[in-house]
Amino acid sequence: MALPRLSKLELIIMEALWTKGPSSVREIQETFPARNRLTYSTVQTMVYRLEAKKAVRRVKKISNAFIFEAAVSREAAERKLIDDFLGLFGGRTRPIIAHLIESGSFTREHIREAEKILGEHQEKEGMK
Repeated sequence: MALPRLSKLELIIMEALWTKGPSSVREIQETFPARNRLTYSTVQTMVYRLEAKKAVRRVKKISNAFIFEAAVSREAAERKLIDDFLGLFGGRTRPIIAHLIESGSFTREHIREAEKILGEHQEKEGMK
């Protein structure tokens, strides 16, 4: 199954489900800061859109409230988002890495971590 493309608001709702676990629309709504809290109907509409995209699913009903859970893992959603972002650059990673380094967001520690991940990936590929 192809992963759905998620909007920023949909990702925020998914984050609530990944963090809290199965939740009702009201519980999801309450994860938003009181100052910027979306209306119940807006959250409900977004959850139903996520359900149509198969990113969430209903797991049970308590009284008249449906309980939803994430049907897409955080990792899978992150990978899809990164793949879509890389697509904007024609798959080239250099401009992104250069920006991260120049902005101070990518440190030598991150480079060491990336080298470790690359080494692990190469070992896995060598075993296949």
